[in-house]
Amino acid sequence: MAGRTAALAVVALAVMGVGAVARWRWPDSRSALDCPPEAVRIRADGVATCGEGEEPTGAAALALGRRLDLNVATAEELALLPGVGASLARALVEAREAAGGFRSWEAVDEVPGVGEARLKTLQAATVLGSPPDAGPVW
Repeated sequence: MAGRTAALAVVALAVMGVGAVARWRWPDSRSALDCPPEAVRIRADGVATCGEGEEPTGAAALALGRRLDLNVATAEELALLPGVGASLARALVEAREAAGGFRSWEAVDEVPGVGEARLKTLQAATVLGSPPDAGPVW
C-alpha cells in the first residue's frame, strides 16, 4: 500500500512539474506588434503589420481585439460574435437597413432576439459608428 501511495505521489509531482514548465514557457499577453490595435493593418499576404495595408474587418478585427461597427458589419461578421449566430445577425442587418442605420442602443434592443444579455455582448464587441479609439473588445 505504501509503495502505491509513493508512486502516486511521484506521478502527481511529475504532473505539477510539467504544468510549471508549461506555464513558464507559455506565450505572454504582450502584443507582437509595437503599435496599438487601432493602428494594425493587414497586408495583401495576410500578415498583420503596423505599416501599410488594409484595415482589418470581421474575424481579423475581432482577433486583434477591435470592435466592429454595427452599422457596417455584415451578417457573416456579426455571426462571429458570441451568442449572436446567423439568424440574429441577419435580423440585425435587416433592421439596420430598414431604419437606415442604428442611431442608439435602444434601437438595437428593439430587434427581435436581442435581449439584455445579447445587448451587453453587442455593446462590448461593437460600436455605433467608427469612434476615434474603439478600445479592446473584452
